[in-house]
Amino acid sequence: MALKAVHVSDVPNLDQVPENAALALISSTRFTQCEDSKNPFKFPKFVVVGHRGNGMNMLQSSDRRMKAIKENSIRSFNVAAKLHLDFIEFDVQVTKDDCPVIFHDNFILTEEKGSIIEKRVTDITLAEFLSYGPQKEDGKVGKPLYRKLKDGTILEWKVEEDDPLCTLQESLEKVETRVGFNIELKFDDQLAYKEEQLKHILEAILKVVFEHAKDRHIIFSSFQPDAAQLIRKLQTSYPVFFLTNGGCEIYRDMRRNSLDDAIKVCSEGGLQGIVSQVKAIFRNPGAVARIHEAKLSLITYGQLNNVPEVVYVQYLMGVEGIIVDLVHEITESVSTFTDLAEYKGENRKLKTKTKLQFSKDELPFLLRLIPELMQS
Repeated sequence: MALKAVHVSDVPNLDQVPENAALALISSTRFTQCEDSKNPFKFPKFVVVGHRGNGMNMLQSSDRRMKAIKENSIRSFNVAAKLHLDFIEFDVQVTKDDCPVIFHDNFILTEEKGSIIEKRVTDITLAEFLSYGPQKEDGKVGKPLYRKLKDGTILEWKVEEDDPLCTLQESLEKVETRVGFNIELKFDDQLAYKEEQLKHILEAILKVVFEHAKDRHIIFSSFQPDAAQLIRKLQTSYPVFFLTNGGCEIYRDMRRNSLDDAIKVCSEGGLQGIVSQVKAIFRNPGAVARIHEAKLSLITYGQLNNVPEVVYVQYLMGVEGIIVDLVHEITESVSTFTDLAEYKGENRKLKTKTKLQFSKDELPFLLRLIPELMQS
């Protein structure tokens, strides 16, 4: 059965992604941790990772799916876990009093007496952080929560299913242990960090993980190259991936500006993989082979990963997984072109289901996808 194609020029954002994007259900398997740093980390299957749980919130979007459940919340994580995806991804920052909390934005906003009050998450205590939004205690009212968009627009953070803000420890204790965590170590691009600052922050995060992760599969990732390399030095139990947009945006830190630079960061720091903006992979498809030659794993992120055909192209290219917002739709569509690996002793045998089929009208999408992305 063919999926409805979506031309890339018609998908500038998630408002244009069709809702009927998928067909069956994917299940999970076990992942090998990274205790031996000399052993390359490999996913045993094509993995689906839920972005900020069941998908990020786009408050400006007309698509109700993007405002259904509060992102980076226990509710969102557990809803995603029920869909049998492999990992959920979320952002961790450390408060002023050294508590790792889950929140994407560098600043948290509220409204007081008609004025917007903006504070840096890392400059407030845990108690103040948890005072924003819905409260766990009956009858207690939290501060109204607002969000500033990239264009400066400020919107009240309203979703259909709200949930209190949470800590890393809570997520490890309250989310189904079968689902792995891709913990993004969040740092502000506008700040310069000294090694002792990074070490203090990372040790606070590692303390919680070592005490509460138990058998859960964990991957660390970060756009901050020094933080990614340092957390690898501080521990060898969990794999570390370097996040990069692969040149889709340019930064002062040259290590962040290409996939080849990302390979170098990983090789120099003993990291296990790369998480790339999907557009960078299509603009530079030859990098996939170079990443694999460097014995690194590769997964991607970006709004185009919410289009089933884009996911299928990556599967054929050798990408090992995708971070997505439309978790239900994409986990179902992935199951139409791949099946779990079956292990018999030391021999890995892959049973293949019927691959995703494209009609003659849909094939031009695949042919035009890569060059159009490279020109955009």
